[in-house]
Amino acid sequence: MASAENNGASSHPSTTVVDGVNAGLIISTTETIRLFLAEASAGVELSDDLRELASSLSDHPTVPYKHLRSVWIGSNPVTRPDLMGLLSGSNFVFCSPKPREKSEELKARLRKLEEASERKAYDELVKDITPRKPVDEPFSSYKDQMGFGLHVGIAMFTGYLMGYFAFRALFNHSPAMSAAGGILGLVIVMLVETLLFIIRTSSLDKKPARKATLFTTTQKKNQ
Repeated sequence: MASAENNGASSHPSTTVVDGVNAGLIISTTETIRLFLAEASAGVELSDDLRELASSLSDHPTVPYKHLRSVWIGSNPVTRPDLMGLLSGSNFVFCSPKPREKSEELKARLRKLEEASERKAYDELVKDITPRKPVDEPFSSYKDQMGFGLHVGIAMFTGYLMGYFAFRALFNHSPAMSAAGGILGLVIVMLVETLLFIIRTSSLDKKPARKATLFTTTQKKNQ
């Protein structure tokens, strides 16, 4: 047991689950332990359960300490060996923990990081081959900003006039309904302009991603 005590001093013994049951401390089987279990399985002092347990443990390279101790306690105190002598030369057996499984959220995040890394690698690879193209961003200049603002203003005014005169004709020149029609036309134009702006910016964002995907596919085919 000297070697077992030395190992235990440097690290903590682990517990193991066997057949869904916590088997506790696991130790290696020595020749002394194997002979003791073989003799115990053939003896008459033990109960049937302990004899079956001793018989099943005698062929294993490791045994749970609490099972070995149960067999030792049930044996004849006169003929059984000393417990310290029985455990002499045995070592603690440590089991590796079960690897943790990645969650779906983590897998999705890793895929996004991998795609970003591939796009970055593609940009680094082609930066010396192809000239750097200016980034086509919306409102990158004052001219674009002023043009878009003027466009939206004219569109909203046009929508208001269309709604105003449409409701004026439908509701017999009612001022309240005419104003409501103008506001409705203005809101519709705003929604249409917003939708067009979203579509435009989305198409610009997808262009670099398509290039990176094409480059990755070409690399995999070449490999």
